[in-house]
Amino acid sequence: MSPDFWMLASFLLLLLTGVPVAFSLALSGAIGILVGLTPDMLATLGTNTYNGVAKYPLIAIPLFILTGLVFEKSGVALRLVRFAQALIGPRHGGLAMVAILVCLIMGGMSGSGPADAAAVAMVMLPSMTKAGYPKPFSATLIAASASTAILIPPSIALILYSIVVPGVDLRALFAAGLFPGIIAGLVLVLPACLLARRYGWENPEGAERPPLGESFRQALPALFAPVLILGGLRSGLFTPTEAAV
Repeated sequence: MSPDFWMLASFLLLLLTGVPVAFSLALSGAIGILVGLTPDMLATLGTNTYNGVAKYPLIAIPLFILTGLVFEKSGVALRLVRFAQALIGPRHGGLAMVAILVCLIMGGMSGSGPADAAAVAMVMLPSMTKAGYPKPFSATLIAASASTAILIPPSIALILYSIVVPGVDLRALFAAGLFPGIIAGLVLVLPACLLARRYGWENPEGAERPPLGESFRQALPALFAPVLILGGLRSGLFTPTEAAV
């Protein structure tokens, strides 16, 4: 039987036995290589493996994720939430709109949907639950909003695509993904507000609105990060990897 058969069969078997997808892919790929390995291939296996992963643009991926984690741990995500609350104000669906807006901004820093969702959920889930939002709705909204990071630069998916497909300009990909990513996030606002008003989530009466000027001043470093990344890339001042650093 061909290596492709063993690779596919082992992948399905690993999935059915509960092995995580990432490990299933790695192990099934290794099995396919071992089954189809010849002496000639063995001589170049190490070189080909190294050349496959030793790509300079890949350095940008962990660095952009690190950016999002630093912003989460240092309280920048909380400052963004306060600024978004100052902009939107107390209203039905206000916290849902805040969560969507902060996810869009955080997506422009980390480029990772999971990192984006983790940072925003730590700050927003307790507040939304206290305001009456069901936990499944809040978690789903944050996850859907964070998934826009696959389009909003510096998207890790677009970085990988530019590496896999020769001749693709990553800066052009970033420019092409910006507005569709923002639109995808804003589309979530209307149903979130309609559901909040319909079921009476988040009573805006008596809610305090953070001062706009002070909130903007505290959130300014975080708001400047996407401007620095995108502006530097489009102007040609630095590469995506240098932007990540």
